[in-house]
Amino acid sequence: MSDTELGRRFASGGEDELEEMINLYGAKLLRYATALLCDHQEAENVVQEVFITAYQNRATFDGINLSAWLYKITYNRSLTQRKRPRMLYFSEVRQEAAPPPEDTDMSEETIYALRRLKPEDRALLYGRIMEEQSYEQLSRLLGRSPAALRKRYERAKKKLASYLADQYDGKEEQKDECI
Repeated sequence: MSDTELGRRFASGGEDELEEMINLYGAKLLRYATALLCDHQEAENVVQEVFITAYQNRATFDGINLSAWLYKITYNRSLTQRKRPRMLYFSEVRQEAAPPPEDTDMSEETIYALRRLKPEDRALLYGRIMEEQSYEQLSRLLGRSPAALRKRYERAKKKLASYLADQYDGKEEQKDECI
């Protein structure tokens, strides 16, 4: 079934279409939100909110490009989630929860380096690399021109490479010091 067909059915449908949409996009949106938030548990909450929001607002959805609509909601919810104050409990022993590498297919070093980037840069890198989205698709999602996104993508890629290189250099130095 095509994205457009499911989108049209969802716009006028009910719980069956929601379930189908969750099965089709749930894992993808979770990976996307995890990449934006660098916190798997928060990403799970965001994705649940995304599907609730989509279901509640399905009557206003035009039925075209369901994927872009869901990614846009996920992006906006993730940014909102980052602004919320976090409650920390004394029993929690975590700096910032990192998503388990098996859930994101990313190493701990990559996750740490991604945390240092701005959320929009993470969204751009994730969209281009993991989801293979075009600059035009990302333009609709991020509200910037494709040309501006191309330039920002190049800068974000260089920053990420630099952060990863810094981590690698630091590990090498630590190994040398321990010998």
